[in-house]
Amino acid sequence: MARIFDVIEYPNEMRNEIVHRFPEQGSGDFRIGSQVIVREAQTAVFFRDGAALDTFLPGRHTITTANIPFLIEKIGKTFFNDRTPFPAEVYFVSMREFADQKWGTPQPIIVRNPGMGLGVALLQGFGTFSFQVKNPQQFVTQVVGTQGAYRTEDIEARLRAMLLSKLQDLLGETAAKFSVPELIGLTEELSAGVRAKTTDDFAALGLLLKSFYIENLKPSSKSAEELRAMGMLDMTTYTQLQAADALRDAAQNPSGGAGLTAGIGAGVGIGQVMGSALTGMTGVQPQQPAQPPAATVAAGAAAGAAMPDVMTPSEAAAILKVSEEDVLAAITAGDLKAKKLGNAYRISKAALEEFLKS
Repeated sequence: MARIFDVIEYPNEMRNEIVHRFPEQGSGDFRIGSQVIVREAQTAVFFRDGAALDTFLPGRHTITTANIPFLIEKIGKTFFNDRTPFPAEVYFVSMREFADQKWGTPQPIIVRNPGMGLGVALLQGFGTFSFQVKNPQQFVTQVVGTQGAYRTEDIEARLRAMLLSKLQDLLGETAAKFSVPELIGLTEELSAGVRAKTTDDFAALGLLLKSFYIENLKPSSKSAEELRAMGMLDMTTYTQLQAADALRDAAQNPSGGAGLTAGIGAGVGIGQVMGSALTGMTGVQPQQPAQPPAATVAAGAAAGAAMPDVMTPSEAAAILKVSEEDVLAAITAGDLKAKKLGNAYRISKAALEEFLKS
């Protein structure tokens, strides 16, 4: 026979523990007259044969046939002659608020953004939430089961999934009325909306969502790549964005090197890409800038004052008044920085000027 417990208690603050079963394994042998001690911020639920028989609030309680009437119905009045022990379990449930629980968007949430950019945006956010057990008996019955201990980490993923589902739903509804920049400024309203939407879901588990805060909500830093991976960008639009990024990188690296030359290589056809995209959206042919005669370009290349921003080895040789082979030798030796595109080299004006100073 298992040990008979005359005192049933769990003297623990239960900071990260929501429920603790007494005893943790199997059933304990209790009897009429045993003491149940429930600490502040605890509630004890008395179980026998998988059924909840009574709930004890904070304080000291003596098990009697009066405070557990269902026990008499299940076992019979004659069972308690001579204080005969009976098997049962007590679940101590923490009633404190579990605060500072973290949530975040593992994947960006897609929302409509009409009239701006691509017409859609990917939002990422993070924040905190807190919850509390509202119905101890319901929570133990529906969620905990027969586990010896149930901690916050055991239910965090489930609660986050519920919250993110409601946040995504709310963002979809709100984006129909507000642009993305406006949405980002409505964090308090969105937080209140998520709390309202999740009330019934938490209540179904015997829980209460005490707070939900959005600490940060912003567009994803890799929206173009993510949208393409989701099949929401065609190749033309994606190429346009890639070319724009290359041009930006080139502008941020005026001293030459990988950033500038990569930008030059990727940006060769940016005018055509932008023009094609504009034509596809508006049906209007963009005006093309006038092209200077070839002779004018050659003359400019031969004059140091009109040195072009990007040159071939031949054009650089004309400026330096050396042979093209000499320029290629300087590139191979690493003295002159150049970008190799296929089998050809391209030299930036800044790289050539730096070479002349060395």
